[in-house]
Amino acid sequence: MNEKEITYQITNTYTTVNKLTAKTKNVWLVCHGIGFLSRYFAAYFEILNPDENYIIAPQASSKYYLNGEYKHVGASWLTKENTEKEIANVMANLNAIYEAEHIPKHVNFYILGFSQGVSVAMRWVARYKIPCTKLIIYAGSIPTELKKEDFDFINYDTTKVMNVVGDKDEYLTEKRMQLELEKMKSLFGNKYTLKIFEGTHKMNMKILSELAD
Repeated sequence: MNEKEITYQITNTYTTVNKLTAKTKNVWLVCHGIGFLSRYFAAYFEILNPDENYIIAPQASSKYYLNGEYKHVGASWLTKENTEKEIANVMANLNAIYEAEHIPKHVNFYILGFSQGVSVAMRWVARYKIPCTKLIIYAGSIPTELKKEDFDFINYDTTKVMNVVGDKDEYLTEKRMQLELEKMKSLFGNKYTLKIFEGTHKMNMKILSELAD
């Protein structure tokens, strides 16, 4: 049995919220967690001031039916199967969106990864040295292959790194939380902010509003 490889072009969608205008202050690129579609994840950001915030939500291309029923569809960025090739495909997806959106240099650029989207956002920033105003690591695991030198390009005077997690997150045991904090420290030293809120493994609207400031 042989496993062969081919390369072909695919078409994917992504979701935007609000319009990019002269009034826009913050542009967000937000990577959803496993089981989401981009349009449902982007809906969380509709609470933000529409004149000041423009949201870009990439869509993971691997879609599947949720809960073993043929009703609701979710998506996953990556699995343990053929991971490096899948990472390359995901990076190409984000790069294409980034190029298509022509984000102005004068706006604040926020990159947020939620849950599984953390691994996607952090790899993209690290591999392509993406400049941003905030890098928000929200309730997710940091890829183990990332090293401090991957983020040496960051100017902490202009970029704020934030780690956000709920105190009742059902996926973060005490041991795993400690491991993630050790990863944060190894990558960013003391140049990051830890924000713990009362809540579970979900997007918290109060915290999201605070992140926009």
